[in-house]
Amino acid sequence: MNIVIANESHFKYAPIICDTIGESAKVRGTGIAKRTPEYIHKKLENGNAVIALDGETFAGFCYIEVWGHNKYVANSGLIVHPDYRAQGLAKKIKKKIFELSRQKFPDAKIFGITTGLAVMKINYELGYKPVTFSELTDDPEFWKGCQTCKNFDILTRTEQKMCLCTGMLYDPNVKAKQENKETKKVNSKAFRRLKSIKESLFLSKNKTK
Repeated sequence: MNIVIANESHFKYAPIICDTIGESAKVRGTGIAKRTPEYIHKKLENGNAVIALDGETFAGFCYIEVWGHNKYVANSGLIVHPDYRAQGLAKKIKKKIFELSRQKFPDAKIFGITTGLAVMKINYELGYKPVTFSELTDDPEFWKGCQTCKNFDILTRTEQKMCLCTGMLYDPNVKAKQENKETKKVNSKAFRRLKSIKESLFLSKNKTK
């Protein structure tokens, strides 16, 4: 199984990607925004997608959307073909698109909205936190993408404050602060240990005098 950054050479997979997304929405009975082959082509051209291939056979896909002048990035359209589900492939694809997002947009907040518990778990493991919709992008173009979802009426009735989806957010600034705090804790422990060793050596030296 190869999971690679997609490009123009993968145009031929656009129809099956769209069909798989559509069929998944029907089976799950939940809202998944529909996408056209032309829309998928744009993601492939920009290098803003990853695709999983078993040889030449399509296995899975996910793409990046950029909002609010590069301040927000969404990893959207995560899909695994039915023949390759229950094998941990979704997690691998999600990790790959997350790494690509961090590489291309290091300062952007990465977010997603989903009804899938499995996706929520994967997001949480990557460092996402559940948030209210007000903490996500206010770019109207993003919310227009929800118009093909069967639950769009709920979103409009609540003035984009809530829906059946759960919003999740990865904030690189918060993550950096947490890592810095953890590093300080480690450094503090190391300093105390070093200090203790030095004190022991000092006492030992004084005793031998």
